[in-house]
Amino acid sequence: MASQDIETLVQALSRLPGLGPRSARRAVLHLLKKRETALIPLQRALEQVGERLSTCGICGNVDTSDPCGVCADTRRDARMLCVVEDVADLWALERSRLFPGKFHVLGGRLSSLEGVRPEDLTIDLLVRRIEAGGIDEVVLAMNATLEGQTTAHYIADRIERFPVRVTQLAHGLPVGGELDYLDDGTLAQALRARRPVA
Repeated sequence: MASQDIETLVQALSRLPGLGPRSARRAVLHLLKKRETALIPLQRALEQVGERLSTCGICGNVDTSDPCGVCADTRRDARMLCVVEDVADLWALERSRLFPGKFHVLGGRLSSLEGVRPEDLTIDLLVRRIEAGGIDEVVLAMNATLEGQTTAHYIADRIERFPVRVTQLAHGLPVGGELDYLDDGTLAQALRARRPVA
């Protein structure tokens, strides 16, 4: 049996998405066997990110700087704003390298069952960003779930008074699917085929 310290590490890793106790045990065993090339660099990276981690005050992305790398990138088209539910969705869209604009992370989606109300999300901040001007298009990139589409319609209603084009990702995303789990080709097609919100 492993020491209590190693078991604590296994338990910590097993709480990560996609890792159960057996996968976590294999990962820990690999880290222990490759101490110099795997364990120590991972430890340093975790410490560094842990010390510098922050939430972007503009879009809500998680990064080691505020504003985040996306918001600070002057090459991005500030006239296009893509609204996503969570940071994982932003990262998924960034992997596709097809959206040239900026982002806004809501921090979740409306859900009466879970008690998530509009004031629990960053919708008011989104409205203020649009109200400030300089945005021509708002892409509602919500997950293709009932709650995601409810959130998209709510936001569309809130911003209809502004002179912006409101689009959403093309349907073709699987119903019940989440952006973070989709392949790059599906995301690319959904971005290319975005359409106005009815």
